[in-house]
Amino acid sequence: MHWYLEVLRKYAVFSGRARRKEYWYFFLFNVIISIVLTIVDVSIGSADQGVGVLGAIYSLLVLIPGLAVSVRRLHDTNRSGFWLLIAFIPFIGVIILLIFLLQDSDAGENQYGPNPKAAYA
Repeated sequence: MHWYLEVLRKYAVFSGRARRKEYWYFFLFNVIISIVLTIVDVSIGSADQGVGVLGAIYSLLVLIPGLAVSVRRLHDTNRSGFWLLIAFIPFIGVIILLIFLLQDSDAGENQYGPNPKAAYA
């Protein structure tokens, strides 16, 4: 939960670097919260056409932090945030982006800042 809240504290910070742990815990908690909100939306009958009101509001609230942590994660692998746009290439783009997001951090400092692992070591 610490990593999820850390991303929310850095709501629109697109500079710097984010560890794999920070990115993937944020992703995990988003999936869990989305599933719970979908269940609530269906049970209260607010899910029209598969999109519930609570789920839509939550998705809008975490859109900017999700983009920001994704850009910082790419920075951690010494790539520009513009690499997120590769996801628009059907199928292969998402696979390439997933590989980038799964890669380990650049050792030491890179052009985007110091290695965040060093702060927790």
